[in-house]
Order: sequence, then C-alpha cells, then structure tokens
Amino acid sequence: SEEEAFAAAEATYRAYVDALNKVDLSDPATFEPVYELLDGAAAAASRRSFSQMQADGWTVKGESKVQLVEPEASSADVNEMEIAVCVDVSDVEIVDREGVSVVGSRPDVQSLTVRAIRSSRVPTQAVITQFSSRSEGPSC
Repeated sequence: SEEEAFAAAEATYRAYVDALNKVDLSDPATFEPVYELLDGAAAAASRRSFSQMQADGWTVKGESKVQLVEPEASSADVNEMEIAVCVDVSDVEIVDREGVSVVGSRPDVQSLTVRAIRSSRVPTQAVITQFSSRSEGPSC
C-alpha cells in the first residue's frame, strides 16, 4: 500500500542519516552501511564522493539531524515513493588535511526530495535511488 511504501522510505532515509553520521572518512568499512541503503544514481554518487573525500584526506565532524519526512509523491507503482525531507546540517563540518573547512555557503537546513524504491534484496525495505533539492512542498 501507499502507507507501507512511505513507511519503508521514511525508515530507509532515517537509517541512511544514522549511517551517514557514523562515517569515518579514514575507514572505508564505515561507508558500507550507507551503501547498503542506496542504489542507482545515489549509490554511484556516494561511492565517488566518499572515495574522493578519503583520497583528499578530509574529515567530517558533527551530525545531521532529520527534522521532517513527509510523503511527496508516489507513482501508480507502490514500489516507488518520493518523500520530502528537511535535514539540519548546521552541526556538520568537513575539513581538509590542514583542518580548513571545505564547506561553502549552504543553508543550515537542507530541503530535499528523496526517491526510494522497494529493495530487491529485502522486500520489506526500500533503497534510496536519488536525492534532489526542492523548493516546493513542506517548508523547512
């Protein structure tokens, strides 16, 4: 049902943020829990990003906090769901080898659309396939 699809997408997104908060860029083993929750374009982008950040010797400090998760859209196929999320990244800092911040100007709370599909690996769960910024829907 649509309610079950939303519940799976929300649980997956919250698990993704929890896994992301535990990433240690110096330890690729900590990337795996994040990758398990991703597929498609989201997985490919995360793999490239983590590999580059690790190669550059960057460090992540602080944690992201989920502020809002709401259904945004669903297709006729209940195996796919888009959710509107607001995530507070004000506590997150990314620094280079010299300890200089590499985070440019950004809002403290990011407004995103997250697309999730039912997982083929675990049918009762979802995997995230895409992240995109949004300007419509619930405000953050």
